Amino acid sequence: MNSISIRPATIDDAKVLTDLAYTTFWDAFAHHPKNAPDDLNHYMRQAFSEEQILSELQDENSIFLIAELDGEAAGYAKLILDNIEPGITAERPVELSRLYSHQQFLGKGIGQGLMNACVERAKEDSRDVMWLGVWEYNPRAQRFYEKNGFRIVGSHVFLLGEDPQTDLLMQREL
Repeated sequence: MNSISIRPATIDDAKVLTDLAYTTFWDAFAHHPKNAPDDLNHYMRQAFSEEQILSELQDENSIFLIAELDGEAAGYAKLILDNIEPGITAERPVELSRLYSHQQFLGKGIGQGLMNACVERAKEDSRDVMWLGVWEYNPRAQRFYEKNGFRIVGSHVFLLGEDPQTDLLMQREL
């Protein structure tokens, strides 16, 4: 039987998280016709370098969780405390900045396990709202978030390289 465990990431996980972040983002978005390869590559080189991930791990407002399936890193999530954007209504917000799993583990409960752990962590910290941005052309993720109690409250621009894309802002009361 497959055993999923979720744990907080530490500085020592920088390499594992860099590999997870790079691979899962590539798998999720590289083959979408609306993403130009140059823009995707530019964004990924900046966002998912080991130096960048290490910097994020050292940020006291960032919390990374790693999901492991039978001891293998299968997915991760990143929360950012006290981050908010126009359209989000919260006094003690937490942003679900990233939630990704390896393609081979889709449908095995990694995403839901990470979501549950993020919500639990946010409630332990007395957060009142969790929010996120999800690409307008990612209906699978939108359905997942709706199933988990999120609702659309607005939109913002996400810059992928030089391509301004629209992310739907979704929030969920905790």
